Amino acid sequence: MKEFGLKRVIKLASNENPLGVSPQSIQAMIGSIHQIHRYPDISGKILRAKLSEIHNINPENIITGHGSEAIISVIIRTFLHDSDEVLTSEGTFVGFYVIVKARGVKLITVPLKNYRFDLDALANAITPKTKIIYLVNPNNPTGNIFTKQEFEMFHKKISPDILIILDEAYFEFVKGHPNFPDSLDYRYDNVITLRTFSKAYGLAGIRLGYGFAHHELIKNLYKVRLPFEPGVPSQMAGVAALTDYQFLDYYLELNRKGKEYLYRLYDNLGIQYIKSEANFIMSIHDSKLTVDKICNRLLEKGVIIRGLDAFGLPHCIRVTIGLQEENEIFAEKLKETLSELRIL
Repeated sequence: MKEFGLKRVIKLASNENPLGVSPQSIQAMIGSIHQIHRYPDISGKILRAKLSEIHNINPENIITGHGSEAIISVIIRTFLHDSDEVLTSEGTFVGFYVIVKARGVKLITVPLKNYRFDLDALANAITPKTKIIYLVNPNNPTGNIFTKQEFEMFHKKISPDILIILDEAYFEFVKGHPNFPDSLDYRYDNVITLRTFSKAYGLAGIRLGYGFAHHELIKNLYKVRLPFEPGVPSQMAGVAALTDYQFLDYYLELNRKGKEYLYRLYDNLGIQYIKSEANFIMSIHDSKLTVDKICNRLLEKGVIIRGLDAFGLPHCIRVTIGLQEENEIFAEKLKETLSELRIL
């Protein structure tokens, strides 16, 4: 705002919930403030109990942490040695690449196929050193999914001593999809499910995530995880968020309508895009140069979107679905930008 002399900025770059936070979560955090002079329960019993109740899974199969990224970091520290290899796809969550490379182990990636996870190629890329395979469903930043049939066929090819991380950060947006392989329907011993409160629940600012896995895996993770996380307000906010169904349902419907609005916008402008099962849409352009021009010009106009060079998709842009007013501002500024750049 300071750099470009703007009075308002629309942020559509980080897949956050544009509605904000559940009022019940806010009240729960406020109500917990008198406890913050004490360290939180080291095992997060209250939050794990609520997750256990909702998902019909034993508390000993649940881990919580400062966002799902923190749990990914714990998994990497717990199960990998220097000679091990990690396998995933190109064009997926960039935070995973960073965490693995920081650990100093070898990261192997295979290309996306038609902008989707290529599970056959992943299975064929396994080596004797492969220790962990990382899958994201729905995928970030493409927004699409691999299906139940694809996942089941893939899992049959995987040795039981290879750990599969199944990142379902956008689970709430795809829950109930007839072809979505909800990992809790399988309960495989070598699969760790990761989910987050940062997206659908609007709690990105307090960094709260959780995971499900075999109790022996969870027990080992707790040996390595930092103590006393998440904090007391975060745990209470999570418990409240899980029971505020009205807030979640309202946002999911808002997101559905916003998605259809942006589809129509892109169709009218002749912009190629991927149908999304999340709260963002990825569009496809002719080059990184075009993407950089669009993103920079929109930034000057007060609209922040995400070019995907860091994800290995330099010719693509990801836009978070905002409030309808924000979507309309984005549409107006995008049309202006394309006209000014003579892309229309």
